[in-house]
Amino acid sequence: EVDLEERLCELDLRSDSDIPDVPPPTDSTPEILKRALSGLSARWKNWWIRGILTLAMISGFFLIIYLGSFMLMLLVLSIQVKCYHEIITIGYRVYHSYDLPWFRSLSWYFLLCVNYFFYGETVADYFATFVQRREQLQFLIRYHRFISFALYLTGFCMFVLSLVKKHYRLQFYMFAWTHVTLLITVTQSHLVIQNLFEGMIWFLVPISSVICNDITAYIFGFFFGRTPLIKLSPKKTWEGFIGGFFSTVVFGFIFSYFLAQHQYFVCPVEYNSETNRFVTECEPSELFQMKKYSVPPVLQAVLGWETVNMYPFQMHSFALSTFASLIGPFGGFFASGFKRAFKIKDFADTIPGHGGIMDRFDCQYLMATFVHVYITSFIRGPNPSKLLKQLLILQPEQQLSVYKTLKSHLVEKGILQPSLRG
Repeated sequence: EVDLEERLCELDLRSDSDIPDVPPPTDSTPEILKRALSGLSARWKNWWIRGILTLAMISGFFLIIYLGSFMLMLLVLSIQVKCYHEIITIGYRVYHSYDLPWFRSLSWYFLLCVNYFFYGETVADYFATFVQRREQLQFLIRYHRFISFALYLTGFCMFVLSLVKKHYRLQFYMFAWTHVTLLITVTQSHLVIQNLFEGMIWFLVPISSVICNDITAYIFGFFFGRTPLIKLSPKKTWEGFIGGFFSTVVFGFIFSYFLAQHQYFVCPVEYNSETNRFVTECEPSELFQMKKYSVPPVLQAVLGWETVNMYPFQMHSFALSTFASLIGPFGGFFASGFKRAFKIKDFADTIPGHGGIMDRFDCQYLMATFVHVYITSFIRGPNPSKLLKQLLILQPEQQLSVYKTLKSHLVEKGILQPSLRG
């Protein structure tokens, strides 16, 4: 028993140098860009490649916004699957020589199970009237959580059956790897979609703030960076960090002002069962109605204004922008530490000059969680539309009981007059 404990301790104390190297990604830069930038130094060549691809991605993002909320949901799902693939592939490459049975198959099976659970919850919450009209969907929604658990349990049993005596320890490592990856990617992408249903502005402002901070921090660091910020990311500088913060706050304030003027961006995304389309039509809430605010006395002398007109949401944009620029980058630092642990530069080579999809969205997942918590803590109130959808699912006798109870309550409050009976 003592010898066994000593051997286990030796395994636990292995250094990072014992981890197999991951093959470096290939250069996926298009040949036309390579030829056009061949005369530049490596530093400026990378600058132009990153700049051109960034503009291309932003243009594509604007196009998807124009196509509507459903396409944005598909985009989130696509990014989630790609990020999951990149992280799982790193594990597969690191331990490829062990030839673990069923590792990749089970990884994708668990991804399917977790997505089935989360998207099923979304369907039940936001598509109640649509589900009510289809009996087969009613069965799936009613027993959704049991079905989800049964699917996961099947994968769990398959994992246990796949255990091989020589690789027990490693197989449990990879089981944990898969589940942590699911937590990082699937759970967070589900929160992104939940934020989108609150109104496109809760989706666009946080995501754009992170993108703005990433771009401006890179620009300030590229031209003015002198002081290293953190050892995990040697290229990050204090100059870039501070410049990115102020730029992001200003951007968030201005961008919020523009979006708050349009119903398309501020109204909650709802599914219209009659037209089978997502709609964004409503009477904007107080958050998106112009109000007059008094300027603090300290700033009156500087600005020359006693009052200022602005949307209340612009005040919330300060919180979102501040988190995006001060806390959001720690998602990137976490990813940098992960990549250093496995001796890789990027998660993949999907985007020339940027790396993989996960390299670009490492901060977005942290931001998504913050926005969801922020909405539930400070913004969201009772939702009459959602409550009505839930009432419509009830049986007629249950609906009648709710009606009688509500009517009795309103009569007691003096809102309704008691009905006269002859």
